[in-house]
Amino acid sequence: MEHNIDLSGYSIRTDLAVEAHELAQQQNESNIPGVWLQADDTEADIKVTRLHVQNEEAAKQIGKMPGRYLTIEVPKLRDNDTAIEEKVAQRFSVEFANFLQQLGITEDKKALVVGLGNWNVTPDALGPMVVENLLVTRHLYMLAPETVGEGYRDVSALSPGVLGITGIETSEIVFGVVEKSKPDFVICIDALASRALHRVNTTIQISDTGIHPGSGVGNKRKAIDQSTLGIPVIAIGVPTVVFASTIVNDAITYLLGHFGQSMVESKRAYNKLSLSSLPERKEPYTEDDLPDMESRKTFMGLVGSLPEEEKRQLIHEVLRPLGQDLVVTPKEVDDFMEGVANVIATGLNRSLHRAVDEGNSASYTH
Repeated sequence: MEHNIDLSGYSIRTDLAVEAHELAQQQNESNIPGVWLQADDTEADIKVTRLHVQNEEAAKQIGKMPGRYLTIEVPKLRDNDTAIEEKVAQRFSVEFANFLQQLGITEDKKALVVGLGNWNVTPDALGPMVVENLLVTRHLYMLAPETVGEGYRDVSALSPGVLGITGIETSEIVFGVVEKSKPDFVICIDALASRALHRVNTTIQISDTGIHPGSGVGNKRKAIDQSTLGIPVIAIGVPTVVFASTIVNDAITYLLGHFGQSMVESKRAYNKLSLSSLPERKEPYTEDDLPDMESRKTFMGLVGSLPEEEKRQLIHEVLRPLGQDLVVTPKEVDDFMEGVANVIATGLNRSLHRAVDEGNSASYTH
């Protein structure tokens, strides 16, 4: 049966290019022309996805600006394991250094790092927390250049706050600083929103398309990108929040996935197969992990058998009396923010300054 439902008002908001690409593929049921994607999961615990949106038509299809996007996914990043954090920091520094090379940014180019976000709101404080741990050197180059050793870059940084604190558009502050300090490129760091629970607090995205401050929670401001500043703008973001509708939608999928795998395990156990030989349960669940449509309807009634788009519409209609949707962050966000900010700052210090490496990077962060 066909349903003519306008779902434009219920589109899933995501700042991650890999998620936008996944959504576009699901809707088109095929690959998107003009989008190049390569996944690298050869390193244990770390998956790196490189995505290149090559033209305007492809950009319209997935809803992301043309450019390069690099995503580092580390499910164990939310565990606050220092060994994992060091491993991610090293991989991040390598990938970011390669990213700079692809853009033609050499070691002599001056950098301005902008920590976007509200330092009074923990899940939005990523940018300011990273800036606190950066090795800044511009003042040394200006006042005492003879004290700067080999292998360091001219780096400056600021945390401009948000419109509600300063009364000034963030883009205006950044534009003024760029105009006066004249860096060769800008790095913007901000918290993002995800459409998937498993990517919150586990993912780092790098892109060369700039950034719209506040867009993750629907407060879209003037862009900070190459067209507005006249120099390359590299955006770094970590999803720290998720929408309530996403939680409900994912919870239904997780329940069905759990039922589906439980049915497979029960069937194998009945057939005298050892449960120890069964494959480890995986998350997130895909369509292949879910039970058949009749079983879904048995477990969860009509909701279980709804297509993804109609299920999302139903969830939004239920949440509308609560104010349409809520923005939610995990309760462990305080500890996570300190850890991931240190990871990004450490990676940036190593990739921006050749003299900073695994042996001495801890001296520049806290």
